[in-house]
Amino acid sequence: MEYVIIGGKRKGYAAGTTFLQIAQEYQDQYDNDILLVSADGKLRELHKTVDEDCTVEFITAADKPGMQAYQRSAKLIMLKAFYDIVGKDRVEKITVQFSLGRGLFVEVKGDVAVTDELLARVKRKMEDYVAQELPIMKRSVNTDQAVNLFTRHGMEDKASLFKYRMASRVNLYSLAGFEDYFYGYMVQNTGYVKYFDLVRYEHGFVLMLPTRQNPRQVPKLETSHKLFQVMKESARWGDKLGLASAGALNDQIAKGGANDLILIQEALQEKKIGQIAEMIAGEPGTKFVMIAGPSSSGKTTFSHRLCIQLRALGLKPHAVGVDDYFVNREDSPRDAQGNYNFEVLECLDIKKFNEDMTALLEGKTVEMPRFNFLTGVREYKGDYLTLGDEDILVIEGIHCLNDKLSYTLPRESKFKIYISALTQLNIDEHNRIPTTDGRLIRRMVRDARTRGATARDTIRRWPSVRRGEEENIFPFQEDADVMFNSALVYELAVLKQYAQPLLFQIPKDAPEYVEAKRLLKFLDYFLGISSEDIPHNSIVREFVGGSCFRV
Repeated sequence: MEYVIIGGKRKGYAAGTTFLQIAQEYQDQYDNDILLVSADGKLRELHKTVDEDCTVEFITAADKPGMQAYQRSAKLIMLKAFYDIVGKDRVEKITVQFSLGRGLFVEVKGDVAVTDELLARVKRKMEDYVAQELPIMKRSVNTDQAVNLFTRHGMEDKASLFKYRMASRVNLYSLAGFEDYFYGYMVQNTGYVKYFDLVRYEHGFVLMLPTRQNPRQVPKLETSHKLFQVMKESARWGDKLGLASAGALNDQIAKGGANDLILIQEALQEKKIGQIAEMIAGEPGTKFVMIAGPSSSGKTTFSHRLCIQLRALGLKPHAVGVDDYFVNREDSPRDAQGNYNFEVLECLDIKKFNEDMTALLEGKTVEMPRFNFLTGVREYKGDYLTLGDEDILVIEGIHCLNDKLSYTLPRESKFKIYISALTQLNIDEHNRIPTTDGRLIRRMVRDARTRGATARDTIRRWPSVRRGEEENIFPFQEDADVMFNSALVYELAVLKQYAQPLLFQIPKDAPEYVEAKRLLKFLDYFLGISSEDIPHNSIVREFVGGSCFRV
């Protein structure tokens, strides 16, 4: 007899009872399907048996680990259906590239044309699998077996990945004879994956899946053309260098090619920044460069480097921080919990900002403010500014793409830049790296260095940060004149050394432990690189330290 505590109540179960049986007993108390359980803070799949006394919490698609399991399982079903419909001999490679809208963009290489008719057939096959409630099987093999298996199947990204895996065994998942590796847990059977769609887009298609906010509804594809083009360009660049996956990056590092890789990536970014500066200089009416992007996208370093490129073209850039226009702290709006909300537009003195910017545009002299973050008060200390013909303001802030911030400024006077860390690297062809993971690790490392914050603090606050981005940044990204990808293909190999010790400090009984364990497993895929050879003007320096800029 094993005892399980659920909702504070203790109940005994016979030896060999599975978590699936327990979940079925409590399913009617939940709006969404129970997909996983947390047993004493450790995620467990439903087929596992209760082998010791534990406290159990049920995980649905409304929870982050549950939705991640749902997405992985949907990918497995999609891949199985695609190969069954098209035929494995006609498919060279299927790659789940990156997120697009609320879905995942998938690229297919081989003797196959992605058409609406083909996708309709694949979707019907997926629906057939779901209706049959086929079990998703799991088995453990040694690492050498996994390498041999995926080499035979032509999945070179996975074979390369496992060459550098320290663990001696690998968990593989199979569905009706189709076997693959996925980074993380799966649902019990195909019957749990009820909601999905396939939508043709550009040269591939998008696997549309529900969100945690609406686990039973598949959203419509909201295309982001400019963002897609940036992601596609980054993916193509990775392919040209043979650096599309973690295994390929590890190969380069193992061969001693890390330094060359750093130099190539930094040169590429500098070239892009130079091109943006030339675009700005080519628009004589531009007086305000407006830069926005989500947390840890490297906005500050990018702004400094852009200013240097503008100076090289004969312009005189001046940095302006939107944060200097914060209203006094006592007047700041608060969120539902009563805490100050510094993410919303109303935390800024928009009227004063527009008065100052309009006066500068008219050639008047303006005393620029500085916000004192210690006292929470905006101050004036004799910083006067007048714009001449060559002068230009470089303004950074999360609301810079929102015209409500600069409502009095004519559109032709503004050049808008959206910056984000859109990682071009995947773990392998079927396991992508979410851009939010890269930014979370960046922020974790920087918070620990500059604010003395723990990894637990950063993980706990991250959902609030993400909500602010969804409301205040992402809706305006397509309004940008240009987008800049600040992700560097080598950066996770560097950040690993800084992030791992921070994550290991999170205790097992902490709510943030599940996320910490996932990130630790994720970072384990990468060989490390020393930060010694990273240039001092690199965006990575904003997070690990040693920057030549004040960041």
